[in-house]
Amino acid sequence: MIKVLHVTAHLGGGVGRALAGLVRASSRRPDGIVHDVVCLERPKNRQFADQLTAAGGSLTICPTHDDLNARILDADIVQLEWWHHPALARWMCHGELPATRLIVWSHISGLMPPVIPPAFALYPHRFLFTSPCSWEHPDLRALRDSAEGKIDVVFSAGGFDDLPPPSDRKDRHAPQFGYLGTLNFAKLHPDILDFLAAVRLPEFRLTLVGDPTCAAELSTQAVSRGLAGRLDFRGYRADVGAELADFDVLVYLLNPLHYGTTENALLEAMAMGVVPVVLDNPAERHLVAHGQTGLIVNDPPGFADAIEWLAHHPEERQRLAANAAKTVRKRFSTTLVADQLDRHYRAVLMEEKRSYDFRPIFGGEPADWFLACQGQEAWRFSDQELPPAPVGPHFLYEATKSSVFHYLNEFPDDKRLTKWAQQLQAPRA
Repeated sequence: MIKVLHVTAHLGGGVGRALAGLVRASSRRPDGIVHDVVCLERPKNRQFADQLTAAGGSLTICPTHDDLNARILDADIVQLEWWHHPALARWMCHGELPATRLIVWSHISGLMPPVIPPAFALYPHRFLFTSPCSWEHPDLRALRDSAEGKIDVVFSAGGFDDLPPPSDRKDRHAPQFGYLGTLNFAKLHPDILDFLAAVRLPEFRLTLVGDPTCAAELSTQAVSRGLAGRLDFRGYRADVGAELADFDVLVYLLNPLHYGTTENALLEAMAMGVVPVVLDNPAERHLVAHGQTGLIVNDPPGFADAIEWLAHHPEERQRLAANAAKTVRKRFSTTLVADQLDRHYRAVLMEEKRSYDFRPIFGGEPADWFLACQGQEAWRFSDQELPPAPVGPHFLYEATKSSVFHYLNEFPDDKRLTKWAQQLQAPRA
């Protein structure tokens, strides 16, 4: 029996789906692996927590420091589900951790802040990216030859067990266009209306499914540009399969600076036979094969051409849909994820446990922890008095997502975080 202790900040979004899928896949095979998940925050939504425990995994929520240390000592392997969340930073930099075999599974690309410090990638027994796109960061690419197998890629796909088979769309001649996922401009392309305006099909309309974080702002902009008729906000929907069954084409235009990797919303749509149209962003081009499982575009005119081509060529749309469903269900199955992680588990079992102290990498105080992953945006967070900085990328102004406002909410007494948040001013929508 191999005891794997997963430490995660929460079980929302992609990480919750990935861990639930992993436990479910492990339960179907005699791999001898026991998954024990520790969640540092109370779940806001029990969906993936319940799926995880129903599949045989154990779940502990908000353990004491001593209890967590005891679990670390008892585990054969500790797997840190990392994305620079302040709750994880607090635990990692509290002091020296008990001796363990440590695997870090990074659920962000690190191409934009929060970045992955190179010393962090080399520190644990294994460091696993969740997309090959992480290698595109020059600091991480420089490690490739010296990593000696310590750094690898394992997609964090959550599987498709809860999705029905792809819908039969052969009788549909007028395709339905939709978006499923996070509705804020740190993830969604901030100029999405430019793309929608370029489409020449008079009947074109985009249905958006997800928490409507930026819905009011986007709706106001659409009205002012005469595009209100092109948007249909449905809000959050629990039954993803039912929504995807209504779509023929997924309009998945993400901010080029987004931090995602495996993009489970995109993969779920493809598994349901929904043809994706994506931008040529690092993460997406590792998930969608242009002309085979979807279309990759670069700008509004290219997007308009792709949409019109799909509308006028239903046979090609069906070909792409079938290819997408078949390819994704095989390439991103939870069985494959479990196989890849199993290989790393058995390799690190041959290595000795060792203690870890992350403070030399991330620093000793909350402001240091935040700053350690700001990369090219670190200049905005100085201890010196600076003139007002120009408005930066949308991710800087998120209330959560490892922003300075997120860290300040977790550590309200930190004077440097307070100063930096005031300098950056209030989060924008």
